[in-house]
Amino acid sequence: MENMDATVITTALPALAHDFGRDPVSLKLALISYVVGLGVFIPICGWMADRYGSRTVFTSAIAVFLTGSMLCGVSQSLGVLVLARFVQGVGGAMMVPVGRIIIFRAVPRSQLVRAIGYLTVPALFGPVLGPPIGGLITSTVGWRWVFFINVPIGLFGIALARRHIAEVREARAPRLDLGGFMISAAGAASLMLGLGLIGEALAPVSVIALLCLSGVVAGHVYLRHARHIEEPILDPRLLEIATLRASVFGGSLFRIGLGAIPFLLPLMLQEGFGMSPLRSGAITSASALGSLFMKGATQRLLRLFGFRRVLMINALLVALALASYGLFTPDTPITLLFAVVAMGGFFPSLQFTCLNSLAYADIKPADAGRATSLASTVQQLSLGLGVTVSGVALQMTQALHHHAHIEAGDFWPAFVVVGLFSLASIPLTAQLPRNAGHELARPHTSVARA
Repeated sequence: MENMDATVITTALPALAHDFGRDPVSLKLALISYVVGLGVFIPICGWMADRYGSRTVFTSAIAVFLTGSMLCGVSQSLGVLVLARFVQGVGGAMMVPVGRIIIFRAVPRSQLVRAIGYLTVPALFGPVLGPPIGGLITSTVGWRWVFFINVPIGLFGIALARRHIAEVREARAPRLDLGGFMISAAGAASLMLGLGLIGEALAPVSVIALLCLSGVVAGHVYLRHARHIEEPILDPRLLEIATLRASVFGGSLFRIGLGAIPFLLPLMLQEGFGMSPLRSGAITSASALGSLFMKGATQRLLRLFGFRRVLMINALLVALALASYGLFTPDTPITLLFAVVAMGGFFPSLQFTCLNSLAYADIKPADAGRATSLASTVQQLSLGLGVTVSGVALQMTQALHHHAHIEAGDFWPAFVVVGLFSLASIPLTAQLPRNAGHELARPHTSVARA
């Protein structure tokens, strides 16, 4: 629900703009306010799960998300919609990270990779299927049902969570680092807002630059603050754990590249190749199909080669897959497009599962909340940065070619750039010990030895 809702609104923007009597560009505020809600509250999700219990926070997050969805559905003005999307972002900031905490605490380590694999699939399906589903709903029953459809799904999710998820909380939850929370919230919100405004005609360049700079400065201030706090809201000392460090930093470079694809690929197919939204959506959805074949292969690959080698080789394959999209032309056969995009879904899905599992390889149960907050905050920033980087690369190529409108030949440099980001994660992964995540990669051997 959360992963799809983050993208499903994009195809409803023209209809929203018509009903509100606004320029479609101004509706970007509804997208940005959601991202700001994520940036403000993701850092605190781990503390809340420790303090109030993971099931309570998880079900409350779904309720908050549903409240925001209903407010979006009844909105009569842009201001109300922007506020409602912020409320949705608050709920989304809690749902996905706390869901990871629940899985880490409920699943034996021998089954963690498999469980994370199931958790990864919706994250890859959402950005792919969101736009075509949003277009279908908007064109048939109206844009308001893009949000109302969340209500039955969310209520069903709350019922399942209350029935199947145990209430787990830490015996001694730390005091809330209020100062750190305010600094991190201000920094993350400023940086994500600045990144979201790049390339949009909603604010002057000076304002965008000031927001980005403020976010970076706040991040530096927070790091100094965290050194003098025993239990900061985001604990950078956890990055001394090699597996978590590789997952966060190496994974961030990988996510910058991958985060650009839901933006670049449909844009190339529709604007560059002149495809209809339906045909473009069908080709784009092939990546979700490819990701399904990953689940059964991950554990076997890790058992044979280990995390370090799989992550390094697969990062190279992801880079080649992403860069290969730039070789597409309007004359490329549809079947070949579909096959290549499907393979482009398999390799990233494998990488996501390995990175998300590796983050918990050496984490103590008591540190799961803080580790999740730290990793989720960095991940969200990197995904947002991917769209920005690819957009800037595309605009620069268009300017160099002196094209008034985007053409097919403007896209290949942007795909090469995002592929290079995946490639850049390899040196960080290479620093892992050869037996990193051994207990997760070869669970049967670990159990036998025990």
